[in-house]
Amino acid sequence: MDISVSKSNLASEVIEGCQAKKRWAQKAIYEFYYPKMIGTSLRYSNTRDQARDILHEAFIKVFNNFESYNSNRSLDTWIRRIVVNTAIDQFRRNKTRRTADLHEMALLHQHQVSAENQSAEEEILECVQALPNKMRTIFNLYVMEGYKHDEIGEFLGIKASTSRSALVKARAHLRKMLKEKGLYHE
Repeated sequence: MDISVSKSNLASEVIEGCQAKKRWAQKAIYEFYYPKMIGTSLRYSNTRDQARDILHEAFIKVFNNFESYNSNRSLDTWIRRIVVNTAIDQFRRNKTRRTADLHEMALLHQHQVSAENQSAEEEILECVQALPNKMRTIFNLYVMEGYKHDEIGEFLGIKASTSRSALVKARAHLRKMLKEKGLYHE
């Protein structure tokens, strides 16, 4: 069955289908949200393969727990939170994996990227991925996901002041790297 999912609102039958664990509905949700959520996954991963692993694990959680979705909440926000939490879980399991993010990518996250901006996006992602693991994770959680330093500290088992310090250092490192590539101008 081919279900078309609109950008503004998912058809209620698709949501009901997912709650009933219908494959056609899960496929519709997956195909609609994959392009949006791969960007979120990429910020927490070292490679596209790792991003796909995070995303696939997150979608399994989404579909296994769809009956707990409250239709009064944004489905986009609910799925994004599961993707982020899956990435955090993976970070906890494997402290050496790389994460990535950048404040400018917030715009890329919400808007279509033009062809000429794609190479700049790749360069920005490379700079972010060059940050040490802890800095990348904290930067991503704070800037992109909107968590407070107390929450980040809880997630990662560090003090809120350590989170604040790492964020300042991450921003400084990113500015320096982006200046060297000509992507940042004061």
